[in-house]
Amino acid sequence: MKQRLILSLIIILYHSGISATTYYVHPSGNDNNSGTSILMPLKSLQGASSLKLQAGDSILLAAGQVFPGTLQLNSVRGTPEAPIVISTYRKGPSTGLESAEINARGQANGVLILNSSHVKLCDIRIQADGGGLAQKEGSPIDMRCGVLITVNQEGIYEGIELEELCIANVFFEDVGFQRGAKEVRTANGTQRYGWGIRVINRTQEALIKDISIRNCQVENVAHTGIKFTGRNRSIHSVQVENCEVRYTGGPGIQMSGVKDGRIRQNLVSHSGSKDDSRKWGRGSGLWTWGSADVIIEHNRFEWANGPGDSAGCHIDFNCENIIVQYNISQNNAGGFCEILGNNHNCAYRYNISYNDGYRVKGKDGAFQEGKIFWLSGYVGRKKKRTGPFNSYFYNNTIVVDSGIVAKFAIDRAADGLLIMNNIFYIQGKSNWVLGDQYRPDEGGSNEIRRVVFTNNLFLHPEAWPEEAWIQPNGKVIAAPVWPRLAVEDIYRWVPQNSQLVKAQGLPIPKIPGDSIGLKVGLTVPHDILGQAIGESLGIGAIHIP
Repeated sequence: MKQRLILSLIIILYHSGISATTYYVHPSGNDNNSGTSILMPLKSLQGASSLKLQAGDSILLAAGQVFPGTLQLNSVRGTPEAPIVISTYRKGPSTGLESAEINARGQANGVLILNSSHVKLCDIRIQADGGGLAQKEGSPIDMRCGVLITVNQEGIYEGIELEELCIANVFFEDVGFQRGAKEVRTANGTQRYGWGIRVINRTQEALIKDISIRNCQVENVAHTGIKFTGRNRSIHSVQVENCEVRYTGGPGIQMSGVKDGRIRQNLVSHSGSKDDSRKWGRGSGLWTWGSADVIIEHNRFEWANGPGDSAGCHIDFNCENIIVQYNISQNNAGGFCEILGNNHNCAYRYNISYNDGYRVKGKDGAFQEGKIFWLSGYVGRKKKRTGPFNSYFYNNTIVVDSGIVAKFAIDRAADGLLIMNNIFYIQGKSNWVLGDQYRPDEGGSNEIRRVVFTNNLFLHPEAWPEEAWIQPNGKVIAAPVWPRLAVEDIYRWVPQNSQLVKAQGLPIPKIPGDSIGLKVGLTVPHDILGQAIGESLGIGAIHIP
């Protein structure tokens, strides 16, 4: 696949008629060479960073070789037809089959892409395990990244593609560093960490758009695996597809200030890992903040860990039109559905949740309860709680084993809520708890307006807490019959007594007073298995025709 990828790029350049230069880099080379022949390659990343690259040019690193340092691309401009390519070559003397590796120990980044457009980085391994306090222009570096895409000048920067990268073991501190116990209680961490892939735009009058991250692996990093940080939604059109993100000290994937995103077919496992004392030790599989128009679908989120948050996928505050659909969420300490304050018209639909929300407040340092379902009005410390507004939760299948107490919380500031066509297969106890984003909400009488809570299937009458501020209408009490459940084979999630759910769903209406519904529409063409739904709706995430 990797060789075909590089060959296809060469064919594109050939047919475009663009005169492009390929530069080769090998540790046996010399930075005084031209680098345009595998017999006279450049030697180092520093030599490659000094090249004056033009549209269609390529930098190819020798397979099976390790290159210490950092590769910096500053103000390079490819075109859509002729991107600048950084990749591996597998021919010539002393090359192996494995991808070339960049070892950025002691450096700020493995690869820095600054103020650049139409760059494709593919088929490279990157690690950066500690290395002391590197300096840049006399100032201490406060983070270390496998790949950093950023801007510091106004303008439009676009067309950055990352594909088939393997980024692992990225830490700022050396082995043995111990983080303070209170660090995990901060909102995002305050100390120096290693990150997998970061996209940062904090520059006024600058826009980064059309970022594609595909078929990449990120594993064992101190904080977040893949992170986008924009100001006032200054990062547009983001795609993260077919990636594996494992054992990150913080979240697996996180988006702040993003507009228009598609996050699909990724595996995020063991976010919030604390298996290394240099890791943060807290994080949801994925979460959004201050973002809009993001679809999160066909992902698997599992084993998220941490004393707070750490859901499979959660929607932090100040978002709109975030759709979480067709995902599998299992064994995430913080829970399944978490929507914070000032979020508008967001939805969880056609997902499967298995044994989420098992965390117990006060146990092992946890300062929040784990929760299957949580609407929080939290919008920041010392700020009045508000929203979320018009939250849609329908056609999900939720299973909780008898050894876990399923917990629910809805802030009184929530305004507009629909819960329909879900299966709540809660085998043990359920509790109503106060939301606890740093400090619990005040509780009290129900003030939640505009609620549609009907046509859900519950295993037993106590599956929804009796003390909850809202109670279901049209509660269906029944026991779906499943063979042994396993998220690895979701076809097992079709109830054998299918008549309980087949054609028993109701059409999803807009919440009263909501003129929008969902921007992408309330109806869906297919279920989590890809089966066409048609007009006859069922209950749960799997449609039975």
